[in-house]
Amino acid sequence: MFKKILIANRGEIAVRIIRACRELGIRTVAVCSEADKMALHAQIADETICIGPAPSKDSYLNMQAILAACEVTGAEAVHPGFGFLSENSSFARLCERCGVKFIGPAPESIDRMGDKANAKITMKNANVPVVPGSDGAVTSVAEAKRIAHEVGYPVMVKASAGGGGRGIRKVDSEEELENAVIAAQQEALRFFSDDTIYIEKFIVDPRHVEIQILGDEHGNLVHLGERDCSLQRRNQKMIEESPCPSPLMNDELRARMGEAAVNAARAVGYYNAGTIEFLLDARGDFYFMEMNTRVQVEHPVTEFVTGIDIVQQQIKIAAGEPLDLKQKDIVLKGHAIECRINAENPAFGFRPSPGTVQALHMPGGPGIRVDSAMYAGYTIPPYYDSMIAKLIAYAPTREQALAKMKWALAEFLVEGVDTNIEYQLDLLRDPDVERGSFDIGFLARRKEKHC
Repeated sequence: MFKKILIANRGEIAVRIIRACRELGIRTVAVCSEADKMALHAQIADETICIGPAPSKDSYLNMQAILAACEVTGAEAVHPGFGFLSENSSFARLCERCGVKFIGPAPESIDRMGDKANAKITMKNANVPVVPGSDGAVTSVAEAKRIAHEVGYPVMVKASAGGGGRGIRKVDSEEELENAVIAAQQEALRFFSDDTIYIEKFIVDPRHVEIQILGDEHGNLVHLGERDCSLQRRNQKMIEESPCPSPLMNDELRARMGEAAVNAARAVGYYNAGTIEFLLDARGDFYFMEMNTRVQVEHPVTEFVTGIDIVQQQIKIAAGEPLDLKQKDIVLKGHAIECRINAENPAFGFRPSPGTVQALHMPGGPGIRVDSAMYAGYTIPPYYDSMIAKLIAYAPTREQALAKMKWALAEFLVEGVDTNIEYQLDLLRDPDVERGSFDIGFLARRKEKHC
């Protein structure tokens, strides 16, 4: 087992990893930007090193500075968390060359699943269901029109190197296609330095259901059931839960989706934690969408319903330990829901709201978990993602978990900055959400209805 791990991230995920390390008896090194010197992760780690100015490109994306911090502190491994360098194969390779263990998959696996167009080909070859569309990248508008005509409108134009909802356009007719292709390419180039795009058939009113997998470096792979992430605003997840509340979901479908996820991971020689994301349609058919080769923001709901600490499993796998989990032993118990708490103002287009937290009260009690790096007096910087906390509620049934989440949101007090807490509470009071009757287009339709 490692003696010292460097966390190449910030915010609540950095705090989460530090706590997992403490339980395993591992010392931690936090890196921080100049804007994060008073951040919680920088204060609670065993050692902290400032690696650059506030902009991410000069600090949390600065590979050389992070590896220099490893050398100075003697850290044997790097946990990248999510975002930043977590799915950067160049960083994973650089860690290898420097003799530092990257707590994640092999760089080759990141490459194969990070390019969405090539990942789709790999999945087809592994007999994993995929959405009809282009076989690989689309290189011209004429080719895009041909493929869209073959699969039928509407279609989705997607960036191959995309993520976080960037570089995606829905197209309803051929007249819209050329502008959508150009816009998606430009956005992909701006955010990912790669303007490669591909085309998929638009699946009408699907749910976004993902399967959590764990694999070790000895060839063992298991899945930990599913999460429903259908409540999204502009392709950004807001509320996640496990298990999926759809009436379509049952043990047989869960087993088939889990088997497909394990086959997908095995096809690329995957190890460590990862997530296979599927679209589930109204008939119960599912299609591979993408793989996230890292720990997910929403991993706590799976931890609640399985009793498995995913971050600790990541560390043990990276240390070379074989999985001590068998598929037959993994049973989902109860129901868990997560709300992402953001410093933003929903009344003004979800405008980010950086500033100083003047007063703070976080809910607690049985079945309530808050992952956060906030504290009273903390100044939320304007340079990074607006998520400031994750509130998770767990109970024996979905109805009980919803009730618990509602009172927890009502008790959650953050003064000094705007948040989406009231918006989340209002959303959970929607009769369709209470019934579990929603899909990935639900929030867009709800906004139109309220307007």
